Amino acid sequence: MRVVLSTYGSRGDVEPLAALALRLRESGAEVKVCAPPDEEFAARLAEVGVETVPVGQSVRGLVTGPRKGPSDFPRRAAALVEQFYEGVLAVAEPDGVVAATGLFPAVAGAQAAAERLGARFAYVALQPTVLPSPHHPPFEYPWQPYPAGVTDNRELWELNIGTMNALFGEPVNTHRTAVGLPAVDNVRDHVLTDRPWLATDPTLDPWRRPTDREVVQTGAWILPDERPLPADLEAFLTAGEAPVYVGFGSMPLGDAAGAARVAVEAVRAQGRRVLLGRGWAELAEADGSADCFAVGEVNQQALFPRVAAVVHHGGAGTTTTATRAGVPQVLVPQIVDQPYWASRVADLGIGVAHDGPTPTVDSLTAALRQALTPETAERAAAVAGEVRTDGAAVAAELVLEAVAGADVAAG
Repeated sequence: MRVVLSTYGSRGDVEPLAALALRLRESGAEVKVCAPPDEEFAARLAEVGVETVPVGQSVRGLVTGPRKGPSDFPRRAAALVEQFYEGVLAVAEPDGVVAATGLFPAVAGAQAAAERLGARFAYVALQPTVLPSPHHPPFEYPWQPYPAGVTDNRELWELNIGTMNALFGEPVNTHRTAVGLPAVDNVRDHVLTDRPWLATDPTLDPWRRPTDREVVQTGAWILPDERPLPADLEAFLTAGEAPVYVGFGSMPLGDAAGAARVAVEAVRAQGRRVLLGRGWAELAEADGSADCFAVGEVNQQALFPRVAAVVHHGGAGTTTTATRAGVPQVLVPQIVDQPYWASRVADLGIGVAHDGPTPTVDSLTAALRQALTPETAERAAAVAGEVRTDGAAVAAELVLEAVAGADVAAG
């Protein structure tokens, strides 16, 4: 049995697929992952013995390179549809399963390949705000704003159908007809299917019903990380009190040097040492002082329990890892689903949602002051014990059931 997992996105999109791939391999399945060609992604998948099929261009290069405007959007969308169609078609099998997440046109291409082959298909959401619900609004593309004054979530999701058709209908349907598949009137609902999987933790992200489709919440797909921390990082951690970690993952940031300076000053104002996660923005120590250390890609599962708090962008993976670690968080959301995760952390009382994507010394100092209270630390420790770790196992069972004859998704 062959299972193809597909994504086009950052580390937070690839790592969950590695977790599911590991579980599927343990069950005897043959697994291939179609993912961007970034070396760090292939290396992480190789660690669990999974073959990567590189598709598309480097995501890191796309994120950190020259910014593209809306006029380039249709071309890039069409390219992703075609690239992921060809990539998945080359490795999937008619009696297998294709599960896809990541950017919408990449998922549409993977779905078309599964449809062309007759393979079973599952749409996977790694965060809830892509799934229509009366309990939250859809993401708003900056160049496709919704009418002013419309606040009802159901009405916004109805408008979202037109938005998605305007953005993706032509590249998706042009490609579908070119490969012998029928065009679809509603590209959003066709790609999402009637039974999508939601790979998030139900404590951190409780999916609320009723909705118009059957959403299967599996729990977060967490890849166990046994890598040791680097020796120089260990030395820094043991040289004093627990530091505050500050990192923005794959976010490029407009002024990385300024962000680092703000972070260091705000953390020092709490009498704490600071640990900077370089990330794709390449954050670096501001002045070379002994109370500040910068680290590259690292085992966050091992690191976060040893820090006093985690300041981050609010990606789904980082939020889940910090929540599992039981440490207070300050979320400085930048894009898409990150404001949602910031609100959830604040609502749970396990951290603080910063107002806006660009903190000042004063605003970050105030957020850290609140996050580092004993009350927030106690609440964070309590919620950590409620986070499930079996999401990938649940999803693997869904795949095996599908192969045995049950539907993965209707629609």
